[in-house]
Amino acid sequence: MKQVTTLFLKVAVIFIGIPVLALCIFLVPELGNLAAKLLPQFAYIKYFVFIIFYASAIPFYFALYQAFKLLRYIDKNEAFSDLSVNALKKIKNCAITISTLHVLALPLFYLFAEKDDAPGVIFVGLVVPFASLVIAVFAAVLQKLLKEAIDIKSENDLTV
Repeated sequence: MKQVTTLFLKVAVIFIGIPVLALCIFLVPELGNLAAKLLPQFAYIKYFVFIIFYASAIPFYFALYQAFKLLRYIDKNEAFSDLSVNALKKIKNCAITISTLHVLALPLFYLFAEKDDAPGVIFVGLVVPFASLVIAVFAAVLQKLLKEAIDIKSENDLTV
């Protein structure tokens, strides 16, 4: 049963990565061109868009890789190990990096909102940083709980 659930989660991790890859291939260049059109006085803003979104894709895929490794540790009955704690720590750091990069892009959303007179665009720009911040907090909590469980397990192994 455990193998089936981890297989399902591994497939889900792969399917999470596919839409982000499609966004990076198709949507990011369009967003960069749109930014250059909307703000012709800042034509170089297109490269800022490319840097922010492509740079945030790198820690995203690294975090997916760490999640995949975490699922492999569960398959091998190594879930309660320092390897799992380190994987959760790396996922937390990746989520913080993504959140920081997208917060840096918030002025761009402000410029779009001001140009189109649509203040809701700023809230759309807050979705990714907020979601990745939630993931970072969740990973930090899991990391702490797992570390405490490992410590308790090692204490019990020493007393027996």
